[in-house]
Amino acid sequence: MSKELPRAEVLSMTQVLLCGAAIVTLSMGIRHGFGLWLQPVTMDRGWTRETFAFALAVQNLAWGLAGPFAGALADRFGAFRVLVAGSLLYALGLVLMALATSGLAFTGSAGLLLGMAQAGTTYAVVYGVIGRNVAPDKRSWAMGVAAAAGSFGQFLMVPVENWLIGGLGWQSALFVLGCLALAIAPLAWGLKEPRRAAAGASQQSLGAALREAFGYPSFRWLMAGYFVCGFQVVFIGVHMPSYLKDHGLTPDVATTALALIGLFNVFGTYAAGTLGQRLPKKYILSAIYLLRSIAIVIFLAAPLTPWSVYVFSAVMGVLWLSTVPPTNAVIAQIFGVQYLSMLGGFVFLSHQVGSFLGVWLGGKLYDATGNYDVVWWIAVALGVFAALANLPVRERAIERAPQARVAAA
Repeated sequence: MSKELPRAEVLSMTQVLLCGAAIVTLSMGIRHGFGLWLQPVTMDRGWTRETFAFALAVQNLAWGLAGPFAGALADRFGAFRVLVAGSLLYALGLVLMALATSGLAFTGSAGLLLGMAQAGTTYAVVYGVIGRNVAPDKRSWAMGVAAAAGSFGQFLMVPVENWLIGGLGWQSALFVLGCLALAIAPLAWGLKEPRRAAAGASQQSLGAALREAFGYPSFRWLMAGYFVCGFQVVFIGVHMPSYLKDHGLTPDVATTALALIGLFNVFGTYAAGTLGQRLPKKYILSAIYLLRSIAIVIFLAAPLTPWSVYVFSAVMGVLWLSTVPPTNAVIAQIFGVQYLSMLGGFVFLSHQVGSFLGVWLGGKLYDATGNYDVVWWIAVALGVFAALANLPVRERAIERAPQARVAAA
Protein backbone atom coordinates (compact mmCIF):
# COMPACT_ATOMS: atom_id res chain seq x y z
CA MET A 1 0.00 0.00 0.00
CA SER A 2 1.15 3.59 -0.53
CA LYS A 3 2.41 5.23 2.64
CA GLU A 4 1.94 8.71 4.04
CA LEU A 5 4.99 10.78 4.83
CA PRO A 6 5.80 11.22 8.53
CA ARG A 7 3.52 13.74 10.20
CA ALA A 8 6.30 15.21 12.35
CA GLU A 9 7.43 18.78 11.96
CA VAL A 10 4.70 20.13 9.69
CA LEU A 11 3.08 23.54 9.28
CA SER A 12 -0.23 24.32 10.94
CA MET A 13 -3.28 23.70 8.78
CA THR A 14 -4.57 27.23 9.43
CA GLN A 15 -1.33 28.82 8.24
CA VAL A 16 -1.19 26.63 5.14
CA LEU A 17 -4.80 27.37 4.20
CA LEU A 18 -4.58 31.13 4.79
CA CYS A 19 -1.37 31.66 2.83
CA GLY A 20 -2.18 29.09 0.17
CA ALA A 21 -5.65 30.53 -0.35
CA ALA A 22 -4.27 34.08 -0.67
CA ILE A 23 -1.68 32.96 -3.23
CA VAL A 24 -4.23 31.11 -5.33
CA THR A 25 -6.62 34.06 -5.06
CA LEU A 26 -4.01 36.33 -6.67
CA SER A 27 -2.59 33.92 -9.24
CA MET A 28 -5.94 32.60 -10.48
CA GLY A 29 -7.77 35.90 -10.08
CA ILE A 30 -5.35 37.82 -12.32
CA ARG A 31 -5.48 35.26 -15.15
CA HIS A 32 -9.25 34.80 -15.06
CA GLY A 33 -9.85 38.24 -16.56
CA PHE A 34 -7.51 37.92 -19.55
CA GLY A 35 -10.49 37.56 -21.88
CA LEU A 36 -11.33 41.21 -21.13
CA TRP A 37 -8.14 42.22 -22.96
CA LEU A 38 -8.99 40.42 -26.21
CA GLN A 39 -10.84 43.23 -27.94
CA PRO A 40 -8.87 46.27 -26.67
CA VAL A 41 -5.54 44.62 -27.47
CA THR A 42 -6.50 43.36 -30.94
CA MET A 43 -8.17 46.64 -31.89
CA ASP A 44 -5.26 48.77 -30.67
CA ARG A 45 -2.57 46.59 -32.25
CA GLY A 46 -4.53 45.70 -35.39
CA TRP A 47 -4.24 41.95 -34.74
CA THR A 48 -6.73 39.17 -35.46
CA ARG A 49 -8.49 37.33 -32.66
CA GLU A 50 -6.44 34.28 -33.54
CA THR A 51 -3.23 36.18 -32.68
CA PHE A 52 -4.50 36.93 -29.18
CA ALA A 53 -6.03 33.47 -28.79
CA PHE A 54 -2.81 31.76 -29.88
CA ALA A 55 -0.80 33.65 -27.25
CA LEU A 56 -3.19 32.53 -24.51
CA ALA A 57 -3.16 29.03 -25.95
CA VAL A 58 0.65 29.02 -25.63
CA GLN A 59 0.23 30.36 -22.09
CA ASN A 60 -1.92 27.39 -21.14
CA LEU A 61 0.41 24.93 -22.84
CA ALA A 62 3.51 26.46 -21.22
CA TRP A 63 1.73 26.35 -17.86
CA GLY A 64 1.06 22.66 -18.38
CA LEU A 65 4.54 21.78 -19.64
CA ALA A 66 6.25 23.67 -16.82
CA GLY A 67 3.88 22.24 -14.19
CA PRO A 68 5.59 18.86 -13.64
CA PHE A 69 9.00 20.56 -13.35
CA ALA A 70 7.69 23.17 -10.91
CA GLY A 71 5.99 20.41 -8.95
CA ALA A 72 9.11 18.26 -8.85
CA LEU A 73 11.19 21.21 -7.63
CA ALA A 74 8.58 22.00 -4.97
CA ASP A 75 8.52 18.35 -3.83
CA ARG A 76 12.31 18.26 -3.66
CA PHE A 77 13.23 21.70 -2.31
CA GLY A 78 9.96 23.01 -0.89
CA ALA A 79 7.29 25.27 -2.37
CA PHE A 80 8.72 28.55 -1.05
CA ARG A 81 11.48 28.98 -3.64
CA VAL A 82 9.21 27.96 -6.51
CA LEU A 83 6.52 30.43 -5.43
CA VAL A 84 8.95 33.35 -5.14
CA ALA A 85 10.40 32.65 -8.60
CA GLY A 86 6.87 32.32 -9.99
CA SER A 87 5.86 35.65 -8.47
CA LEU A 88 8.76 37.49 -10.11
CA LEU A 89 8.13 35.80 -13.45
CA TYR A 90 4.43 36.65 -13.25
CA ALA A 91 5.16 40.37 -12.77
CA LEU A 92 7.70 40.38 -15.61
CA GLY A 93 5.32 38.63 -17.98
CA LEU A 94 2.51 41.12 -17.34
CA VAL A 95 4.77 44.13 -17.92
CA LEU A 96 6.17 42.70 -21.17
CA MET A 97 2.65 41.77 -22.27
CA ALA A 98 1.75 45.45 -22.08
CA LEU A 99 4.86 46.50 -24.02
CA ALA A 100 4.67 43.90 -26.81
CA THR A 101 4.14 45.41 -30.27
CA SER A 102 4.28 42.23 -32.37
CA GLY A 103 2.41 38.98 -32.27
CA LEU A 104 5.64 37.09 -31.56
CA ALA A 105 6.55 39.31 -28.61
CA PHE A 106 3.00 39.07 -27.28
CA THR A 107 3.15 35.28 -27.49
CA GLY A 108 6.49 35.27 -25.67
CA SER A 109 5.22 37.41 -22.80
CA ALA A 110 1.51 36.67 -22.45
CA GLY A 111 2.12 33.10 -23.56
CA LEU A 112 5.46 31.64 -22.52
CA LEU A 113 6.43 33.77 -19.50
CA LEU A 114 3.00 33.94 -17.90
CA GLY A 115 2.43 30.25 -18.49
CA MET A 116 5.63 29.33 -16.65
CA ALA A 117 4.77 31.80 -13.89
CA GLN A 118 1.36 30.24 -13.36
CA ALA A 119 2.94 26.78 -13.11
CA GLY A 120 4.87 27.99 -10.07
CA THR A 121 2.09 29.93 -8.34
CA THR A 122 -1.10 27.87 -8.63
CA TYR A 123 -2.70 24.61 -7.56
CA ALA A 124 -0.03 21.94 -8.12
CA VAL A 125 2.53 23.68 -5.91
CA VAL A 126 0.07 24.80 -3.23
CA TYR A 127 -1.68 21.43 -3.13
CA GLY A 128 1.63 19.69 -2.53
CA VAL A 129 2.05 21.72 0.67
CA ILE A 130 -1.55 20.95 1.67
CA GLY A 131 -1.03 17.23 1.06
CA ARG A 132 2.10 17.12 3.19
CA ASN A 133 0.72 19.20 6.06
CA VAL A 134 -2.99 18.32 6.33
CA ALA A 135 -4.19 14.99 7.69
CA PRO A 136 -5.76 12.62 5.13
CA ASP A 137 -9.21 12.82 6.75
CA LYS A 138 -9.29 16.58 6.07
CA ARG A 139 -7.27 16.73 2.85
CA SER A 140 -10.11 16.83 0.30
CA TRP A 141 -11.88 19.50 2.34
CA ALA A 142 -8.68 21.57 2.61
CA MET A 143 -8.13 21.35 -1.13
CA GLY A 144 -11.71 22.52 -1.60
CA VAL A 145 -11.00 25.54 0.59
CA ALA A 146 -7.92 26.47 -1.49
CA ALA A 147 -9.85 26.04 -4.74
CA ALA A 148 -12.69 28.14 -3.37
CA ALA A 149 -10.14 30.88 -2.66
CA GLY A 150 -9.05 30.79 -6.27
CA SER A 151 -12.67 31.11 -7.28
CA PHE A 152 -13.14 34.09 -4.99
CA GLY A 153 -10.13 35.65 -6.68
CA GLN A 154 -11.88 35.28 -10.02
CA PHE A 155 -15.01 36.92 -8.66
CA LEU A 156 -13.00 39.73 -7.06
CA MET A 157 -10.52 40.43 -9.84
CA VAL A 158 -12.74 40.47 -12.95
CA PRO A 159 -14.59 43.69 -12.05
CA VAL A 160 -11.33 45.17 -10.75
CA GLU A 161 -9.57 44.41 -14.03
CA ASN A 162 -12.50 45.77 -16.05
CA TRP A 163 -12.39 48.96 -13.98
CA LEU A 164 -8.62 49.25 -14.46
CA ILE A 165 -8.93 48.85 -18.24
CA GLY A 166 -11.69 51.47 -18.39
CA GLY A 167 -9.95 53.93 -16.10
CA LEU A 168 -6.28 53.51 -16.97
CA GLY A 169 -6.23 51.84 -20.38
CA TRP A 170 -5.30 48.23 -21.08
CA GLN A 171 -1.52 48.76 -20.87
CA SER A 172 -1.47 50.60 -17.53
CA ALA A 173 -3.91 48.03 -16.17
CA LEU A 174 -1.34 45.32 -16.87
CA PHE A 175 1.36 47.32 -15.07
CA VAL A 176 -0.86 47.48 -11.98
CA LEU A 177 -1.47 43.73 -12.12
CA GLY A 178 2.27 43.19 -12.39
CA CYS A 179 2.76 44.99 -9.08
CA LEU A 180 -0.03 42.93 -7.55
CA ALA A 181 1.59 39.67 -8.66
CA LEU A 182 4.66 40.55 -6.56
CA ALA A 183 2.52 40.13 -3.42
CA ILE A 184 2.72 36.36 -3.93
CA ALA A 185 6.38 36.37 -2.83
CA PRO A 186 5.86 37.47 0.81
CA LEU A 187 2.81 35.22 1.12
CA ALA A 188 4.99 32.28 0.09
CA TRP A 189 6.86 32.59 3.39
CA GLY A 190 3.84 31.06 5.11
CA LEU A 191 4.30 27.90 3.01
CA LYS A 192 8.00 27.51 3.78
CA GLU A 193 8.19 23.99 5.15
CA PRO A 194 10.76 22.57 7.56
CA ARG A 195 13.37 20.69 5.60
CA ARG A 196 12.20 17.22 6.55
CA ALA A 197 8.58 18.04 5.68
CA ALA A 198 9.55 19.64 2.40
CA ALA A 199 11.84 16.91 1.15
CA GLY A 200 10.19 14.03 2.95
CA ALA A 201 11.65 10.66 3.79
CA SER A 202 13.09 9.10 0.68
CA GLN A 203 10.44 6.42 0.11
CA GLN A 204 10.46 6.13 -3.66
CA SER A 205 12.62 7.44 -6.48
CA LEU A 206 11.22 10.04 -8.86
CA GLY A 207 11.58 7.73 -11.85
CA ALA A 208 9.81 4.90 -10.02
CA ALA A 209 6.97 7.26 -9.11
CA LEU A 210 6.53 8.29 -12.74
CA ARG A 211 6.61 4.72 -14.04
CA GLU A 212 4.11 3.66 -11.42
CA ALA A 213 1.69 6.51 -12.14
CA PHE A 214 1.75 6.31 -15.93
CA GLY A 215 1.45 2.54 -15.81
CA TYR A 216 -1.70 2.78 -13.67
CA PRO A 217 -4.95 3.04 -15.69
CA SER A 218 -6.72 5.28 -13.17
CA PHE A 219 -4.02 7.92 -13.53
CA ARG A 220 -4.50 7.93 -17.30
CA TRP A 221 -8.28 8.22 -16.95
CA LEU A 222 -7.84 11.20 -14.62
CA MET A 223 -5.59 12.83 -17.22
CA ALA A 224 -8.21 12.25 -19.93
CA GLY A 225 -10.92 13.89 -17.85
CA TYR A 226 -8.72 16.84 -16.96
CA PHE A 227 -7.99 17.40 -20.66
CA VAL A 228 -11.71 18.03 -21.16
CA CYS A 229 -11.86 20.32 -18.15
CA GLY A 230 -9.16 22.53 -19.63
CA PHE A 231 -10.79 22.66 -23.06
CA GLN A 232 -14.16 23.74 -21.67
CA VAL A 233 -13.24 26.31 -19.06
CA VAL A 234 -10.53 28.14 -21.01
CA PHE A 235 -12.61 28.34 -24.18
CA ILE A 236 -15.50 29.82 -22.21
CA GLY A 237 -13.34 32.09 -20.06
CA VAL A 238 -11.46 33.63 -22.99
CA HIS A 239 -14.04 33.67 -25.76
CA MET A 240 -17.37 34.20 -24.02
CA PRO A 241 -16.94 38.00 -23.70
CA SER A 242 -16.48 38.27 -27.48
CA TYR A 243 -19.27 35.73 -28.13
CA LEU A 244 -21.68 37.87 -26.13
CA LYS A 245 -20.58 41.09 -27.81
CA ASP A 246 -21.01 39.45 -31.24
CA HIS A 247 -24.64 38.81 -30.28
CA GLY A 248 -25.29 42.42 -29.30
CA LEU A 249 -24.80 42.24 -25.53
CA THR A 250 -22.80 44.92 -23.73
CA PRO A 251 -19.33 44.41 -22.22
CA ASP A 252 -20.89 44.81 -18.77
CA VAL A 253 -22.84 41.60 -19.33
CA ALA A 254 -19.60 39.75 -20.06
CA THR A 255 -17.91 41.23 -17.01
CA THR A 256 -20.83 40.24 -14.81
CA ALA A 257 -20.85 36.75 -16.35
CA LEU A 258 -17.16 36.14 -15.58
CA ALA A 259 -17.62 37.52 -12.07
CA LEU A 260 -20.60 35.21 -11.49
CA ILE A 261 -18.53 32.23 -12.61
CA GLY A 262 -15.95 33.14 -10.00
CA LEU A 263 -18.55 33.78 -7.28
CA PHE A 264 -20.49 30.55 -7.74
CA ASN A 265 -17.30 28.55 -8.13
CA VAL A 266 -16.51 29.47 -4.53
CA PHE A 267 -19.50 27.34 -3.53
CA GLY A 268 -18.87 24.66 -6.15
CA THR A 269 -15.24 24.00 -5.28
CA TYR A 270 -15.90 24.03 -1.54
CA ALA A 271 -18.83 21.65 -1.99
CA ALA A 272 -16.77 19.32 -4.19
CA GLY A 273 -13.98 19.21 -1.62
CA THR A 274 -16.42 18.55 1.21
CA LEU A 275 -18.33 15.88 -0.70
CA GLY A 276 -15.02 14.23 -1.55
CA GLN A 277 -14.69 13.30 2.14
CA ARG A 278 -18.03 11.43 1.98
CA LEU A 279 -18.64 10.16 -1.57
CA PRO A 280 -16.52 8.37 -4.20
CA LYS A 281 -14.66 11.14 -5.97
CA LYS A 282 -14.96 9.52 -9.40
CA TYR A 283 -18.76 9.90 -9.24
CA ILE A 284 -18.38 13.56 -8.27
CA LEU A 285 -16.10 14.14 -11.27
CA SER A 286 -18.36 12.25 -13.66
CA ALA A 287 -21.39 14.27 -12.55
CA ILE A 288 -19.53 17.57 -12.97
CA TYR A 289 -18.54 16.85 -16.57
CA LEU A 290 -21.99 15.59 -17.56
CA LEU A 291 -23.73 18.60 -15.98
CA ARG A 292 -21.41 20.96 -17.87
CA SER A 293 -22.49 19.46 -21.19
CA ILE A 294 -26.16 19.70 -20.23
CA ALA A 295 -25.72 23.34 -19.19
CA ILE A 296 -24.04 24.24 -22.51
CA VAL A 297 -26.80 22.56 -24.55
CA ILE A 298 -29.51 24.46 -22.67
CA PHE A 299 -27.58 27.73 -23.01
CA LEU A 300 -27.27 27.32 -26.77
CA ALA A 301 -30.92 26.31 -27.18
CA ALA A 302 -32.40 29.15 -25.08
CA PRO A 303 -32.83 32.74 -26.34
CA LEU A 304 -29.69 34.73 -25.57
CA THR A 305 -30.47 37.47 -23.05
CA PRO A 306 -28.53 38.99 -20.17
CA TRP A 307 -30.45 36.82 -17.73
CA SER A 308 -29.84 33.61 -19.67
CA VAL A 309 -26.14 34.49 -19.61
CA TYR A 310 -26.23 35.10 -15.86
CA VAL A 311 -28.01 31.81 -15.14
CA PHE A 312 -25.58 29.90 -17.37
CA SER A 313 -22.61 31.60 -15.69
CA ALA A 314 -23.91 30.74 -12.22
CA VAL A 315 -24.42 27.08 -13.17
CA MET A 316 -21.05 26.84 -14.89
CA GLY A 317 -19.49 28.60 -11.92
CA VAL A 318 -20.63 25.83 -9.58
CA LEU A 319 -18.98 23.34 -11.96
CA TRP A 320 -15.97 25.47 -13.00
CA LEU A 321 -12.99 24.44 -10.87
CA SER A 322 -14.92 21.93 -8.78
CA THR A 323 -12.94 19.20 -10.58
CA VAL A 324 -9.71 20.37 -8.91
CA PRO A 325 -10.15 19.18 -5.28
CA PRO A 326 -11.43 15.65 -6.05
CA THR A 327 -8.87 15.09 -8.83
CA ASN A 328 -5.90 16.04 -6.66
CA ALA A 329 -7.34 14.25 -3.62
CA VAL A 330 -7.62 11.04 -5.68
CA ILE A 331 -3.98 11.35 -6.75
CA ALA A 332 -2.89 11.72 -3.11
CA GLN A 333 -5.16 8.86 -2.07
CA ILE A 334 -3.75 6.48 -4.71
CA PHE A 335 -0.04 7.39 -4.74
CA GLY A 336 0.60 9.17 -1.43
CA VAL A 337 1.95 12.70 -0.97
CA GLN A 338 5.71 12.41 -1.56
CA TYR A 339 5.41 13.41 -5.23
CA LEU A 340 1.96 14.96 -5.11
CA SER A 341 2.98 18.29 -6.68
CA MET A 342 4.80 16.56 -9.54
CA LEU A 343 2.04 14.04 -10.28
CA GLY A 344 -0.57 16.78 -9.99
CA GLY A 345 1.55 18.75 -12.45
CA PHE A 346 1.42 15.93 -14.99
CA VAL A 347 -2.35 15.61 -14.70
CA PHE A 348 -2.57 19.37 -15.05
CA LEU A 349 -0.41 19.17 -18.17
CA SER A 350 -3.24 17.20 -19.76
CA HIS A 351 -5.63 19.94 -18.59
CA GLN A 352 -3.49 22.56 -20.28
CA VAL A 353 -3.23 20.66 -23.55
CA GLY A 354 -7.01 20.79 -23.54
CA SER A 355 -6.84 24.49 -22.66
CA PHE A 356 -4.49 25.12 -25.58
CA LEU A 357 -6.89 23.49 -28.01
CA GLY A 358 -9.95 25.18 -26.49
CA VAL A 359 -8.63 28.72 -26.67
CA TRP A 360 -6.81 28.30 -29.99
CA LEU A 361 -9.63 26.48 -31.78
CA GLY A 362 -12.00 29.14 -30.49
CA GLY A 363 -10.07 31.81 -32.37
CA LYS A 364 -9.18 29.62 -35.34
CA LEU A 365 -12.69 28.35 -36.04
CA TYR A 366 -14.20 31.77 -35.39
CA ASP A 367 -11.96 33.28 -38.06
CA ALA A 368 -12.84 30.40 -40.40
CA THR A 369 -16.62 30.30 -39.86
CA GLY A 370 -17.53 33.66 -38.35
CA ASN A 371 -18.99 32.12 -35.18
CA TYR A 372 -18.22 29.86 -32.24
CA ASP A 373 -20.90 27.21 -32.86
CA VAL A 374 -18.57 24.32 -33.76
CA VAL A 375 -16.41 24.80 -30.66
CA TRP A 376 -19.44 24.92 -28.37
CA TRP A 377 -20.58 21.51 -29.64
CA ILE A 378 -17.08 20.07 -29.37
CA ALA A 379 -17.17 21.12 -25.71
CA VAL A 380 -20.49 19.30 -25.25
CA ALA A 381 -19.21 16.06 -26.78
CA LEU A 382 -16.01 16.16 -24.74
CA GLY A 383 -18.02 16.63 -21.53
CA VAL A 384 -19.91 13.40 -22.18
CA PHE A 385 -16.62 11.61 -22.87
CA ALA A 386 -15.10 12.87 -19.59
CA ALA A 387 -18.16 11.79 -17.62
CA LEU A 388 -17.61 8.25 -18.88
CA ALA A 389 -13.82 8.34 -18.56
CA ASN A 390 -13.90 8.94 -14.80
CA LEU A 391 -16.10 5.96 -13.99
CA PRO A 392 -13.32 3.30 -14.19
CA VAL A 393 -11.06 5.20 -11.74
CA ARG A 394 -10.03 3.10 -8.72
CA GLU A 395 -9.57 5.35 -5.70
CA ARG A 396 -7.93 3.04 -3.18
CA ALA A 397 -4.21 3.24 -2.44
CA ILE A 398 -2.07 1.47 -5.00
CA GLU A 399 -0.74 -1.97 -4.11
CA ARG A 400 3.05 -2.10 -4.13
CA ALA A 401 5.08 -5.28 -4.06
CA PRO A 402 6.99 -5.79 -0.76
CA GLN A 403 10.36 -5.79 -2.57
CA ALA A 404 9.45 -2.50 -4.28
CA ARG A 405 8.68 -0.97 -0.90
CA VAL A 406 12.00 -2.16 0.51
CA ALA A 407 13.92 -0.84 -2.50
CA ALA A 408 12.09 2.49 -2.30
CA ALA A 409 12.78 2.91 1.43
